[in-house]
Amino acid sequence: MSDCCDGVTGEGLLSGLEPQLNTSAAGARIGAGRKALFAVNPKARQGDGCARAVRAILEAGGLSLIDLDLSDGESFSDVIRRRAGECDLIVLGGGDGTLNGAVRGLYDTGLPLGVIPLGTANDFARTVGIPADPEAAARLIVDGQPRLVDVGEVNGHLFLNVASIGFSADLARELTGAAKKKWGKLGYAITAARILAQSRLFTAYIEHDGTIETVRTLQASVGNGRHYGGGMTVAQDATADDGTLDFYSLEVDHWWKLLLLLPSLREGTQGRWSEVRTFRTTDVVINTRKPRAVNTDGELTTWTPATFRIHPAALRVYAPATPPAPVPSSRRFAPRTPKPPR
Repeated sequence: MSDCCDGVTGEGLLSGLEPQLNTSAAGARIGAGRKALFAVNPKARQGDGCARAVRAILEAGGLSLIDLDLSDGESFSDVIRRRAGECDLIVLGGGDGTLNGAVRGLYDTGLPLGVIPLGTANDFARTVGIPADPEAAARLIVDGQPRLVDVGEVNGHLFLNVASIGFSADLARELTGAAKKKWGKLGYAITAARILAQSRLFTAYIEHDGTIETVRTLQASVGNGRHYGGGMTVAQDATADDGTLDFYSLEVDHWWKLLLLLPSLREGTQGRWSEVRTFRTTDVVINTRKPRAVNTDGELTTWTPATFRIHPAALRVYAPATPPAPVPSSRRFAPRTPKPPR
């Protein structure tokens, strides 16, 4: 890893729904005269130290950079749509929340995305194999080709990683941007421990593949990618281009059981436990007795009832052609017996 980016873990960025994708080699290839809308998150924890080096790599690779400036009340998606005719691709650095704020604009315009990972977790970058070193990520944008990835949707809101109801949504509500910038992953851990001790099971009605299941759960999650929440894994073999959603429900009756489940939640093998319900699908509806917030990629965006679906091959992202291998399992923590059938 380059010196300017040592220890990058902070929240930040570098400063009819079907999309029309330009997938020709000429439309995807970086070269002389290509223009990129380039943004640096002003809240980036480590962004200032890497911005100059990343910019130099991109410009040396033939990109002409157009700085993205947000007007009052504008989102990244708003600017991407407004300035789509001025550029050939978008380069954003930073956290998953920022990418979530840009995904609608990317989806609507079909412009390819280059990611410079400067966020607290960088879960989407991990899922698709983008290097954690921002300078290496910049070189991938210069030298690589974009590949198609899926996008999840819940109640009209798009997401790249995971949408959750329950504990994760409560955590997102409590974990402020200032805390993430100051404490990074430690901030997640401290806030999560406090929220977990206060959490209670709630009733959810899960409709999928012609069935309706009633569950008592601590959290219900629907994943498009593999990683989320700064180290958690939706499913061991999930990818962002498999055309499916991965669902799991944590149906534990005591919060302390999550401590036993934690290694499996990190590995994506929680489906082997009897207290965890899992399935793979393309659409699912989650309803609750009273409206509950839905957390999409770290942002609270909608409420139950929540209707989820997958948009296969909806975005182009500069990432390695081969997705990362499945997360390895730890035999030490794997359950001895499989989950009994329901």
